[in-house]
Amino acid sequence: MSDLTLDPAHINTSEGPVVIVAAGSEERERTSAGHRHARGQLMGSMRGLLSVGVEDGQWIVPAIHAVWLPPHHFHSVRSHGPFSGWSVYVAEPACADLPQRPCTLRTSSLLREAVLRAATWALDPLDAQRERVAQLILDEIRHAPPAPFGLPLPRDSRLQRVARALIDDPADQRDLERWAEAAAMSTRTLTRRFSAETGFGFVAWRQRARLMRALEMLAAGKPVTTVAMDLGYASASAFIKLFAREFGATPAAYRRALPAS
Repeated sequence: MSDLTLDPAHINTSEGPVVIVAAGSEERERTSAGHRHARGQLMGSMRGLLSVGVEDGQWIVPAIHAVWLPPHHFHSVRSHGPFSGWSVYVAEPACADLPQRPCTLRTSSLLREAVLRAATWALDPLDAQRERVAQLILDEIRHAPPAPFGLPLPRDSRLQRVARALIDDPADQRDLERWAEAAAMSTRTLTRRFSAETGFGFVAWRQRARLMRALEMLAAGKPVTTVAMDLGYASASAFIKLFAREFGATPAAYRRALPAS
């Protein structure tokens, strides 16, 4: 299906093809209110960041990674800025040996190519060739390595406003005091609640939000120096040092390890 939006009737039943794929692009922010469906769902981004909310938290997921949601798991979705992505809906019986908890996965070029091919199919019974592609998609989900790149969002609505502002503009240079003013709370309260609700201190969370965007920019082929400057780092060397400390590889090494587009 070429549209990201599917009729709920197709994803709330295991009847029909074992996998149903939707793909598309939107220039405006995309928001999906909390819901659940009978099929499992793998959602991925080729451009843009996704916020995915589940019952016990929310994650920020950059391009080239994906979120797996088992059947019947409550979730909500929001994109940040222009977005291009896809979703794979898996019939419930085929989810038995797939992850049983929501998780982030590192996608392969093989998975992305198979998904984009399946996105062109009509909602008809699969012939032998398409069935092989569908089974390939399931096998790639089954063996995809977990990707510890999610970033939890706070639950407090005031802190969420701060967090979303930082996601939308990672280079924003406002200091802790000014962010506390924006949230109408003291710096001590902001720091304490941010840590309690996300597991990260405010400064660490802010730094990780920048690095999430850096992953996407690197995957798009932007030079390391451009990424560093666009994200507000004092220098390329400062960015490289922080990136290597967080991910265990330099930005250049990370990009070389990415699957071929």
